[in-house]
Parts: sequence; structure tokens; C-alpha cells
Amino acid sequence: MRISTSDGKKPRTTLRDFIESEARRAGFDAVAVTAPNAIPQAAARLRAFVESGQHGSMDWIAATLDRRASPSALWPQVRSIVVLGMNYGPDAHPRDILSRRDRAAISVYARNRDYHDVIKGRLKEIAGKIVARAGGGVKVFVDTAPVMEKPLAEAAGLGWQGKHTNLVSRELGSWLFLGTIFTTAVLEPDEPEPDHCGSCRACLDVCPTDAFPAPYRLDARRCISYLTIENKGPIPLEFREAVGNRVYGCDDCLAACPWNKFARAASEAKLVAREDLKAPSIAGLLELDDAGFRALFSGSPVKRIGRDRFIRNVLVAAGNSGDAGLVKRCEELAADPSPLVRGAAVWALSKLAPRERLLELAAQSRTIEADPDVRAEWDLATASSKPERHSVPA
Repeated sequence: MRISTSDGKKPRTTLRDFIESEARRAGFDAVAVTAPNAIPQAAARLRAFVESGQHGSMDWIAATLDRRASPSALWPQVRSIVVLGMNYGPDAHPRDILSRRDRAAISVYARNRDYHDVIKGRLKEIAGKIVARAGGGVKVFVDTAPVMEKPLAEAAGLGWQGKHTNLVSRELGSWLFLGTIFTTAVLEPDEPEPDHCGSCRACLDVCPTDAFPAPYRLDARRCISYLTIENKGPIPLEFREAVGNRVYGCDDCLAACPWNKFARAASEAKLVAREDLKAPSIAGLLELDDAGFRALFSGSPVKRIGRDRFIRNVLVAAGNSGDAGLVKRCEELAADPSPLVRGAAVWALSKLAPRERLLELAAQSRTIEADPDVRAEWDLATASSKPERHSVPA
């Protein structure tokens, strides 16, 4: 929208136009505005999610429930919220790697620099320009703060929360990073985006662990992204085979969305996937010690979970690979200093090692293993192991 100056001179750009122009300049693909009171239903939905226990061990969600419930509770001075989206669309179908069991699947969003750092820096740049132009106050938020970005993005018209609970855009599909700028400036809000999911169930039906008890509801405790990232303990036995070769996150529900036909691959100026993280070998990842892990994932969100949790995930992928060539390394990791790693190594060995060798290793372990969870893994492995293990041809 353009407005004229009172003295009859040529029209000047509105603050809203200025923000949109700066957002595009900073690399954002979508920008819209909503009001702080635009998501009154979100608080009740979040409370029900927490009360059902479906947030799992993500205790910070419950701890920040009141602040998450309303943007004004987080910052009373806010008058408008600018919601911005950045496309991170992949250049190949993310599920293609799932059939390559010797390779590790890393979620699309984690194959480059940590998006929190990239987006927050750009938001701060835009926010500074808003203050320079219009005065007032601003705050920027990206994911880690207690802000409900997806309901706000829906209210602002960037897209709608699909049945997989993630934001879907008619222009960019399901591949959007979100960030928000809270401002004391009063901006005209955009219209919300209606739901366009219709009768489609693609995202629900593709989930390998049945993590959706109903459309628009997620049980995080069953979600592979939660299990491989947020979960600090062993991956529950019932989900290990379903995890497949996913070693960090899961893109299945996002990738299944039909609206992705309008998506496009991220440009070179944005978060393009590193080649070495598109399909790393499971064998290579199993060799990572702490220093090697930190070096490989420097600047990546994968680094957040630490080497032990990551190797836990890779060992589950190893067990699902069918590759007996990994047995030697799994044996070495069964003596790792971390009980989490040792337990996952035992499970991998139960899937890959010949029974005789497995029984021999179990007997050796029982004389020295003190961790009860690892001892339980050995008991389970020897009770359920089969006589032979065969390598799956590459």
C-alpha cells in the first residue's frame, strides 16, 4: 500500500512496504503481519498437548506454557508481529535415501549451518532498520524462544498448519524456516490463510511410527525427530526398526505433502545442503569420536545433541542396515565409555553378529558391565538373537 504526503509531494513508502523490501533483501521468501491477540485458541491446544504428556521429555514447553500462550505475555509492549519465512527446499526427494541402508539420512533442515544463527542475524538486521526508520522497540525470535511461530504464521497468512502440525505454504510447500519480529509499531495485519488440506492424509499415513493420534495432533514421544534429537535416553525398542537409517530427524511427513509440488530448491544464497551431509556412510559416522563429531558438525544443528546421542542413532541405523561388515566397529563401540552408546551397540550386534559371537560377547560383558540399562540390552539381545546373520548386498 502507498500513501501520499500531506504537502502533495510524491508518495512515500509505508513502514510495511519498507519491512517487506528489507525482508526480501535479507533473503526471506515470505513476510506478513499479524496482531499479538490473533491466536487465542493456541493456548488451550498447547495446554492440552502438555497435559496429555505428548511433549515427552521436552520440559521447557511446560515450564514456559504461560509465556508461550500469548505474545503479550512474553512482551507486553508488542503491538504488531512480523512473521517471516525462508525457503529451505531440498534439491532431491528426501525419502530417496531411505532405501540406501548403508547411508545415513539427516533431516533436510540440518544439512547446513544452524538456521537459528542464520535467521536470527538477518532478523536483527531488519529489526535495526525498523527502529532507525520508525523508532520504538523491537525483539526478534527464532524457534528457541517461547513463541508459537506456526500459529502466528497461519494467522499472518503465510500458510496453514497442516495435519502434520507443520506450516504449509501454497507457494513453498512444507519447507519453511520461520522467524518473528515483535515491534511496538502498529501495522495493519494480514488475513489468515485458510486450511487447504481437505481430505488428504498423505502426511499422516506415511509416518513410520504412527506419531499422529489424529489429524492436527502430534504425539512427540512417537516421532522420529523427537526420538533422535530431543530424547536423551535409549531409543525405545518398539521404534528402532522403524527408525531405519534416519540418524537425525525425519522428513517423511513434510516430504509427503502434495503442496510441495509448488516448492522449489533453496538458492545458493540461502541454506543449501552440504554435499558431505546429504548421504554420509554409516560406516564412516561410526568412526567419529568427540573431536571428529565436533569437527564434522561445526556450525550445524546436529552438534546440539552431542556425539553420544548421535552415535546412538547411527548404531540403530547400523543395526537396520543388514551389513555384517559393521560388526567389528559395533563390537568396539560396545566398550565405549558412554552407556548410551554401549546399549545401542548391543542392539546393533543383536541384528548383525552371528549368535555364537553374540553369546561370547555377552558373557564377557556380564563380568564388567555395571550399567543396568546396558545389562538389560545384553539380556534382550541374547534372548532374541537368531542363529545366523547375513550381510545385505550393497
